[in-house]
Amino acid sequence: MSVKTTSKNGTNGQPKLKGKDFASDQDVRWCPGCGDYTILKQVQNLMPELGVPKENIAFIAGIGCSSRFPYYMDTFGMHSIHGRAPAIATGLKVTRPELSVWVITGDGDSLSIGGNHLIHALRRNVDINILLFNNEIYGLTKGQYSPTSKEGMVTKSTPMGSLDHPFNPAALAIGADAGFFARAMDRDPKHLNDIMARTHEHKGTALCEIYQNCIVFNDGAFEVYTDKQRRSETALYLEHGKPLVFGNDSDKGIRLDGMRPEVVKLGDEFSESDLWVHDEKDHFKAYLLSRFFEDNRHEDRLPRPFGVFYDVERPTYDEMVNLQVEAAVKKMGKGNLDELLAGSETWVVR
Repeated sequence: MSVKTTSKNGTNGQPKLKGKDFASDQDVRWCPGCGDYTILKQVQNLMPELGVPKENIAFIAGIGCSSRFPYYMDTFGMHSIHGRAPAIATGLKVTRPELSVWVITGDGDSLSIGGNHLIHALRRNVDINILLFNNEIYGLTKGQYSPTSKEGMVTKSTPMGSLDHPFNPAALAIGADAGFFARAMDRDPKHLNDIMARTHEHKGTALCEIYQNCIVFNDGAFEVYTDKQRRSETALYLEHGKPLVFGNDSDKGIRLDGMRPEVVKLGDEFSESDLWVHDEKDHFKAYLLSRFFEDNRHEDRLPRPFGVFYDVERPTYDEMVNLQVEAAVKKMGKGNLDELLAGSETWVVR
């Protein structure tokens, strides 16, 4: 069953909704200056543009600062269990395929206790949208290191520095055969809005990682990419069919030397025709992009990519489940629950 959409004039003759119509009456309880405010605002602004009736939208969250999100959206939603939002969203989408289902999660919620649920949602390809707020720290529980915290990071739970090697969410998603992965950041709201719209357009599990600043426990974690004066040198914005160009004067690019990406200076030796052209359908190159993951503190470092890495559709889990149920009913009828539970191999203990 497809999701009903609206025209510019709204649904069934009703006026088209605005972003403020998706804001609930609840007081937003995040720290002043938290990046979550920007993400919330952009999600609320995006919702009317999707053309999906409010009653067909559901936000499912786990536990964490980001997971308060459903309270602040005037849609259906659920603040669920730590790490289990993808499992609950899967059940909802399978039983209510007409819904637009969004999972709101953080780096701790989704990559620690919820890591198993996340990778299985990606491989199963349930038609849900996952927004992963990554601030590289546990914010709600007051500043412990998370699965994405950098090695050596000093936190309340690692006073001598973290010994853990961090997860790379992009590489994890590509490795789990996600059909869609994208990255955005809270301090570039227009780009964030565009990427979340692309996330919704994808049919299947769509994972969008959002770099989100925790102003209290990890302030400035992504400043090298979000600062307007520096991000042209450190952030690479991906566009399908366009060469990988960056730099203050668009004077740098990425070329492939065999299988190894390298930064080159555009000019006499190299031109845009020598550069790697981004292809959202190329799984191998998407994986290479996911490895652009070093700290960008030197001129020879690869820039951090933002945008859609990969976007390829395949049959979705929810559709296949419902087709299988229909086929079973057609072949065997609705069945009997007692007989199903009893099974064919039962015995009586006397």
